[in-house]
Amino acid sequence: MPQESKNKSIAQNRKARHDYFIEETYECGLALHGTEVKSLRAGRANLRDSYASVIANELFVRGMHISAYEQGNIYNRDPMRDKKLLMHRSEIRRLAGLVQRQGYSLIPLEIILKNGRMKLILGLCKGKRLYDKREDVAKRDADREMEREMRNRARGGV
Repeated sequence: MPQESKNKSIAQNRKARHDYFIEETYECGLALHGTEVKSLRAGRANLRDSYASVIANELFVRGMHISAYEQGNIYNRDPMRDKKLLMHRSEIRRLAGLVQRQGYSLIPLEIILKNGRMKLILGLCKGKRLYDKREDVAKRDADREMEREMRNRARGGV
């Protein structure tokens, strides 16, 4: 019987979905040290205000906070250090070109635990304007109101 891969969400960047149009998503590995992995398994990570950038043909995530592991003592790393992302070189080159020429941003969306390894879901995003955000909120409110009316009519209400 084949073993199913279970993805457990560790941390999410909900603000990214509000502030950006997500064009594509990529799954990449994270180069971490032991105490960082233990801290992530405890769910102690923050993706808010983080972004990825290409430096010397390597991909790094900046601004991602992984809290220090409480039992880690001298082996703890700096919580705000730049973490290296693991992707194929051709994908990194492609992303670097898109970010430079077309004004996209690389935003971490989620950290997942997949088959015992920490993975980062990276989004190729374009920034939203204020009126785009207002449209999204108005659409969500209208959908919520429509669902409410449908439930009331299904119950037999007026």
